[in-house]
Amino acid sequence: MKTVLIIDDEEKLRKLMARVISLEGFDVTESADARGAMKKLEQHPVDVIICDVKLPDANGIELCGKLKKIYPFTEIIVLTAYGNIQDGVQAIRNGAFDYITKGDDNNKIIPLLHRAIEKAQLQQRLHHLEGRVGKKYSFDAILGTSKQIREAVSLAKKVAVTDTTVLLLGETGTGKEVFAQAIHTESSRNSKSFIAINCSAFGKELLESELFGHKAGAFTGAVKDKKGLFEEANGGTIFLDEIGEMNLDLQAKLLRVLEAKEFIKVGDTKTQKADVRIIAATNRDLQKESEEGTFRLDLFYRLSVFQLNLPALRDRIKDIEPLALCFAKMFAAKISKRNVELSAEYLEKLKLHQWKGNIRELKNVIERSVILSESEQLECDSLPYEIMHPVSNHAGSVFDLAVVEKNHIRKVLAHTKGNKTEAARLMNIGLTTLYRKLEEYRIA
Repeated sequence: MKTVLIIDDEEKLRKLMARVISLEGFDVTESADARGAMKKLEQHPVDVIICDVKLPDANGIELCGKLKKIYPFTEIIVLTAYGNIQDGVQAIRNGAFDYITKGDDNNKIIPLLHRAIEKAQLQQRLHHLEGRVGKKYSFDAILGTSKQIREAVSLAKKVAVTDTTVLLLGETGTGKEVFAQAIHTESSRNSKSFIAINCSAFGKELLESELFGHKAGAFTGAVKDKKGLFEEANGGTIFLDEIGEMNLDLQAKLLRVLEAKEFIKVGDTKTQKADVRIIAATNRDLQKESEEGTFRLDLFYRLSVFQLNLPALRDRIKDIEPLALCFAKMFAAKISKRNVELSAEYLEKLKLHQWKGNIRELKNVIERSVILSESEQLECDSLPYEIMHPVSNHAGSVFDLAVVEKNHIRKVLAHTKGNKTEAARLMNIGLTTLYRKLEEYRIA
């Protein structure tokens, strides 16, 4: 509903204007003074305010500025008594949408109201959309309450507000790009571009062109100049996923960007500046590869100014349930299913799985289950065979006491739904011993 508030102490004119506007389908409320208007707005904010300049308890132009600070997405039309241009100009400076002369043909206000309403509702939609996007890419989007994930988020928040290069470490599927996006969103660069590229998806020449751009004629097929990602991301953040796959020649050029903040396009001789924050990620041991000569040691040191290790899903069992529920609701909504829940047996099977593909694997499993399930509750019969019938892929691990003990503790915790006191009792060990084992095996 399109809502309007009229603030004017002249009752006859206010009532007439309210009548004309309401006949056009607007929901109109009235107030004779600023104090009454503020009380009405506290209870029910409106899309547009029509405010007289001279009020018993306020100056309408000054009130306009105050109202815009409190209600930035509400548009204000100021009524001037004698077409006073100075009043109109000051009203616009204070944030008014427009001003009209009081007592003019009331038909003039209807088209003006429609334009003001359109702007107000557009701003409200944009604000709502920005809020959703911001939440999607902020640290709020990272689910989990386990010690490991809380520590990772805490560290990421601290580095986000700096301009430091970050190296994200962790297995495939642990959410490295989600963390990179959140770091960008919480940084001072968030109004600029965030660009992600997987370094393993391109050959050497093509990756160099993608990153730095090229000049026309630089190579066969280069028919015109092309901007690279560093140029496109100027002022923002570039996320280099699978950085360990980059060849040594290109690593040297990336090092130049980090050290001198400049690069050269393929086929060019002139340098260009690069005001870009770099966040890199890998699931490989870059320090070991640096020592072996397959990754530049100087680049490793430049990239790893701030290292952040992301925990594997099997080490944060506590987070499996909220993640699974989130994915279940998301996929159910996509296929117009009513809300879904997870059965206790289904959830226990999830907690016992090793999740070598981490969160990405869990997401795929949940999507499969939602599609296959014919009820509102996900049951074990919708799970893949390997989760229902786990088999060790490492024969030696069957005889490894640490592995057996770690798996047993996981199973007992899954059985007790995370109750550590009850788990210690069932295993006939002290609670202190259990906590020591949890720390040793990094079990959430």
